[in-house]
Amino acid sequence: MKISQAILPVAGLGTRFLPWTKAIPKEMLPLSNRPIIAYVVDECLEAGITDICFVISHGKEAILRYFEEDPALAKEMKRRGKEKLLTVLKTYEKAHFETAYQEQMLGDGHAILQAGTFVKSDMVAVLFGDDLFVGDKPGIVQLIEASHFIPEKEFALIAVENIPREKTNRYGIIEIENEVHGHPRLRKVKGLVEKPEPVKAPSTLGIVGRYLIPRSVIASLPDVQAGKDGEIRLIDALIAKLKTLPVYALECSGSRIDTGTPEGYAEAVRLLGMMS
Repeated sequence: MKISQAILPVAGLGTRFLPWTKAIPKEMLPLSNRPIIAYVVDECLEAGITDICFVISHGKEAILRYFEEDPALAKEMKRRGKEKLLTVLKTYEKAHFETAYQEQMLGDGHAILQAGTFVKSDMVAVLFGDDLFVGDKPGIVQLIEASHFIPEKEFALIAVENIPREKTNRYGIIEIENEVHGHPRLRKVKGLVEKPEPVKAPSTLGIVGRYLIPRSVIASLPDVQAGKDGEIRLIDALIAKLKTLPVYALECSGSRIDTGTPEGYAEAVRLLGMMS
């Protein structure tokens, strides 16, 4: 399956990193010599995805500037004989970036909905910036490869991770219908539960930040009932469509790092520092 478009919801305020994030978007915090968001965009490019939409909030335009061409800077670096310092940025010249604004923080489904007019393809990738995958293959590449084992033409595919049972109340959890023949880590999903208590969780496979979703799911988001907190969630859109849309889950290989917490960010700094 060829996936050419991706939505990157990165509008969150990063309150866990205050006061730093009062001035700098969380996604621009450094990992080795690059910001967090660069690793997510690199993941898209490795998967052959070059049409990318950032869903941001006002004040996070630094994310866009990182990927934009800067002729004046390039000219000055060339004058100084230091143009090689900008070599890594040339990889983004083949990508097309768009922006959508999320004016209110009303959930991940609401964020994706803001990019609705961007989506032109039948299937789109969604990558949440907090999650980074360390291993032989990035998470979204693994999803695209696994999609070839799915018999239906239209489906949704989500990344999952086997988590400790005591942490199920932090994740969306899948209920397994069956395994998919030919792929040991791909399952057909019977049900989805948002943040269940450990004793009620139907499995220990928690949803992590990579999805392949059809355009029909995005089209259904305006009809999704908001939760008690007023948020529209992608998982609720998938639950509502389970009877008519096949949903699959892939347990990704490698390690997933949650950079959305100071502890997870520190672990990412340590791991990527060892690899650089």
